[in-house]
Amino acid sequence: MRIPTHLTAGARRSARQRGKSDPIDALNVARAALQEGLESFPAAHLDGPELDLRLLVDHRERLVRHRVELNSTLLWHLHDLWPELRLPGGALFSKKWTTRIGRRLARAEQTMRVRIARDELRRLRELTLAVRALEREITELVARLAPQLLSEPGFGPLIAAKLVGEIAGAQRFATLAKLARAAGVAPIPASSGNTQRHRLDQGGNRQINAALHRVIVTRARCRQPTRDYIDRRRSEGKSTREAIRCLKRYLARRVWRLLQPPHPGPGTAPHPSTS
Repeated sequence: MRIPTHLTAGARRSARQRGKSDPIDALNVARAALQEGLESFPAAHLDGPELDLRLLVDHRERLVRHRVELNSTLLWHLHDLWPELRLPGGALFSKKWTTRIGRRLARAEQTMRVRIARDELRRLRELTLAVRALEREITELVARLAPQLLSEPGFGPLIAAKLVGEIAGAQRFATLAKLARAAGVAPIPASSGNTQRHRLDQGGNRQINAALHRVIVTRARCRQPTRDYIDRRRSEGKSTREAIRCLKRYLARRVWRLLQPPHPGPGTAPHPSTS
């Protein structure tokens, strides 16, 4: 079960004990849950291949962050060694450039900086191979769990896997509006006088929101119907951000429907619930 942080704000203000710690936070969460009603919160449930997919995606993201940090450090060392060296973006993630840089470092005088750069280059190669292996494994797993997402325009294996893992069972959201609210893509009224408008929701699960945003940006770049929709909304007086917000709301509705478990047929006995 996931309790939105804004619901615990009142419990924190009214608590007798000041400060922040795990026991204090747990008590505030419990008070907020009891006040709102346990049945009003969707219970997140991941098990089996879905849990494996979530763990793989999280592990890959940690390795990617580590690789980016290592790449920045290595580029700094290479700049100090050879200021005239110019590398294209992402060059150290390719086999061609890592081979060239490795040979140049091997021919150079083996100072401490060169030795550290060679070690970082070796670890960068290992991380790149590990990231690519994880991407292949994620692609195979998500193709079995959610092939319906991969058939949608703009959805790649990594985005589909992120959505499957973060939503943690679309059936836990009774309506598509609840998923939209949890993802932070539901409209928030911000009207005044004769001006009728909605603003962006800065809350919700930002991982789901970011995945939906990437899909919309990809579609806006590659699909004419999406570009036409944004142009039509802008001609109506909406900003590009508001048009994208509308598209993300539609996309959340589509994802909710696609990730619903198959309903048993007329002659099929329903499976017992695992939640």
